[in-house]
Amino acid sequence: MTSTEPVALPLTRQCPYTPPPEHLQLRDETPISRVRLPSGMTVWALTRHEDIRAMLADPRFSSDRNHPGFPAFTHEAIPVSLSLLGMDPPEHGPARRAVMGEFTLKRITALGPRIQQIVDERIDALLAGPRPVDLVQGLSLPVPSLVTCELLGVPYADHDFFQTRSATLLSRRVAVPQIQQALQELLSYLDQLITAKEQDPTEDLLGRQIRKQQQQGAVDHEALVSLAFLLLVAGHETTANMISLGALALIDHPEDLAVIRQDPRRTPDVVEELLRYFTIAELGTSRVAREDVEIGGVLIRAGEGVLGLSNTANRDPEVFTDPDTFDIDRGGRHHLAFGYGPHQCLGQNLARLELQIVLDTLFRRIPGLRSAVPVDELPFKNDVDIFGLHELPVTW
Repeated sequence: MTSTEPVALPLTRQCPYTPPPEHLQLRDETPISRVRLPSGMTVWALTRHEDIRAMLADPRFSSDRNHPGFPAFTHEAIPVSLSLLGMDPPEHGPARRAVMGEFTLKRITALGPRIQQIVDERIDALLAGPRPVDLVQGLSLPVPSLVTCELLGVPYADHDFFQTRSATLLSRRVAVPQIQQALQELLSYLDQLITAKEQDPTEDLLGRQIRKQQQQGAVDHEALVSLAFLLLVAGHETTANMISLGALALIDHPEDLAVIRQDPRRTPDVVEELLRYFTIAELGTSRVAREDVEIGGVLIRAGEGVLGLSNTANRDPEVFTDPDTFDIDRGGRHHLAFGYGPHQCLGQNLARLELQIVLDTLFRRIPGLRSAVPVDELPFKNDVDIFGLHELPVTW
């Protein structure tokens, strides 16, 4: 690995409990370095916690995915619907504030009883069925899908449609035409859904946004379709993977599992450490420089793309003592699992609550839960920037 030979990304984890060794080597040897993407683009990779936070908080870096220098994983054009993720000031601030009220801690906490009901129903189904069971299909995917569909007012009968297409969008193992088709099918469905809600606004996030805009004079139909797309796709794949990986980690760390069984008030600490430890959104902090910017002593030129490797930042020994150890007593929320700065994840309160309820309920109701196969035989996936499990066979 030298400065004249960019490392090819993305790389696949060989073990669920550690980032790819090449990522860690970059952090230790050349923390700001050039890397090559499958599209052929060469961009900067940041690996240290301090540098990534600085980049994400700096308005001189743009989130505009249509900029020619923005890191692209494919050389073929994939139409991107404008969403909060791709907005810069001055449009981003008002657009984000318009929906932030839906994700306050108070509003999300009010969803707790319904999330608890959803989790109990899924565990009822697990207990009533044969063993072993695939926890991914039986619990991890259905829970966030149900919660997200209910939040947005999307019929859950269509959840298979969304799961298959969002998985295609997040995969680097399918051809670009399939990705384009999945994207268009999702946007077409959401276009029809928003049109129906405009005629008869429902009591859900999308319905409330429509009523608010109607009171202000006009409905921005395209923006609502884009918002629904973002929340639907982002709302279930990441949380589903964290449910599976969280359950696996606690099965493998029975002493930590015993702590939350004895005192569920410790579950939030466990969730924070799980988020840091796994960092399933590995490359989700991409930007492009608007102008020349110096980060960590390195000059990044205007128009150059930048990736933040959050998985190495969350293992940065300058920030986290003994970072490769899973430690539920670590405390603090200064990890980058939800990003940082103006684009920090809107749904982080919801994701935390789902994880807390699922983990508490799962191990309370099935105390003897264990993996049905050795960890090193589990099928892992590493598609674009999302790391997780294809399946998790468990029994009790």
